[in-house]
Amino acid sequence: MIRLIDLSKVYRTAYMETTALDNVCIHVGKGEFVAVMGPSGCGKSTLLNMVGMIDSPSSGEYWFDGEEIASRSENDLVDLRKQNIGFIFQNFNLIDDLSVQENVDLPLLYMGLSKKERRIKVDKALELVGLDSRAKHKPQELSGGQQQRVAVARSVVGEPKLILADEPTGNLDTKNGDDVMNMLGVLKEKGVTILMVTHSPEHGKKADRIISMVDGKVVDGSGSPLSVVSSNSVPDQANS
Repeated sequence: MIRLIDLSKVYRTAYMETTALDNVCIHVGKGEFVAVMGPSGCGKSTLLNMVGMIDSPSSGEYWFDGEEIASRSENDLVDLRKQNIGFIFQNFNLIDDLSVQENVDLPLLYMGLSKKERRIKVDKALELVGLDSRAKHKPQELSGGQQQRVAVARSVVGEPKLILADEPTGNLDTKNGDDVMNMLGVLKEKGVTILMVTHSPEHGKKADRIISMVDGKVVDGSGSPLSVVSSNSVPDQANS
């Protein structure tokens, strides 16, 4: 599903150079739930931005669903992202002036679906997260846990192949955090691939495996750089 080969991201200004990702090699299989953990500033969010096609790498390869995307135009990447990737953010990122139903509907507005098709998908997504009775409410009328459930519904409404979750439980109490993790577990059972950044060891353990990062590198348990795939490896089309 996802394969990064020697991927690096370097930010440059007139006075300094900062390496956010340093020759990262990662493979995430289709339907896998992977947690990314590490100290603040280690490159976790930058990694999600690369995988989510929000930012582009300075060097290296990114294979998505069996295709190397470096040759894709910006418009192609936007379409690829809209059709295949859902995002869940720590701060919910809901629009206060829109109802729950309208917030969840937003990704579908850019997919060219009819109003009837969108309504069916929105109702299904809200039912999945247990908020179908709150469809007409505004975000400020919901608790923090409920707002994050709306964000989960919005991320899955377009039936993406991949969900990128950046600290999805970071602003929630224990119960609501566990509820969100249970929802992610349900999505995994439905075959959705999930890449989640988290600081919570307990929530990290609920993933199939954990990728640890330090100073922009993927490392093993001892803190040594870990090469997940070699730069000469060819992506496996069948299992990508």
